[in-house]
Amino acid sequence: MAVSEVSLKLLIDAKNEKLLFAEASKDFIDFLFNLLSLPMGTVVRLLQKKDMVGCLPNLYKSIENLNETYMQPNATKDVLLKPIVARPASEFCLLTDVASSTTRVHVCDYCSNSQYASYDPTTNCPNCGNRLSSEVKFVDSRGINKGETSGKGGGHVKGVVTYMVMDDLVVTPMSTISSISLLNKFNIQDVGVLQEKNVTVGMDEGLQLLKESLQSKSVLTNTFLRKYSDDAESERKLKTYSGREGTTGISCEGDTE
Repeated sequence: MAVSEVSLKLLIDAKNEKLLFAEASKDFIDFLFNLLSLPMGTVVRLLQKKDMVGCLPNLYKSIENLNETYMQPNATKDVLLKPIVARPASEFCLLTDVASSTTRVHVCDYCSNSQYASYDPTTNCPNCGNRLSSEVKFVDSRGINKGETSGKGGGHVKGVVTYMVMDDLVVTPMSTISSISLLNKFNIQDVGVLQEKNVTVGMDEGLQLLKESLQSKSVLTNTFLRKYSDDAESERKLKTYSGREGTTGISCEGDTE
């Protein structure tokens, strides 16, 4: 069953303001692993409003602005701009607008024992030239019908395990021994400096995770700690300003009394 939010437990070194690792369930790990199956065109489209670095956004915009008359008769821009994801859209529940047609596979209705299939029902059969318009069910290697809810057998990893996610997205099964080893690795002498923070991962955080994973080694820190730090700082400034006697409105940094 698709979920719109998942929970994470962050372990933070409060003294050094450093995120050590996160405890995650199956839903979050499946989401992270599914990022590897996203086509590049989908990644660029999702991150257009997130100030994606590099030149790929310019390439994407060039295709958008290109007149259809310059395209081959049997080619469409959507193949590049909205490529089909090789997994059901429900498995990308933390990302918006992921084009997935894996629940609908089409074959030719005119050819007996057709050897051709397509996700796009407007595709022409290479054998007879008619549309591949007859819908059939697609079953993946795990024997799961992509058109149905996969339930406990869906996704990539088992749900009976808690997983450890490092700041740079290294993922391992969690155990007491691995946790102690990490505390030694980070030279944590006093467990009193450790702080747990429960966070909710929704669509905004999902997009931010995708963006940070392409340009940073501190993905979780940049997605969660800086976000909550910025929110807390904004709230502090607002409270400080509202407490000034005889003042109203919104203050901008650099204002003088």
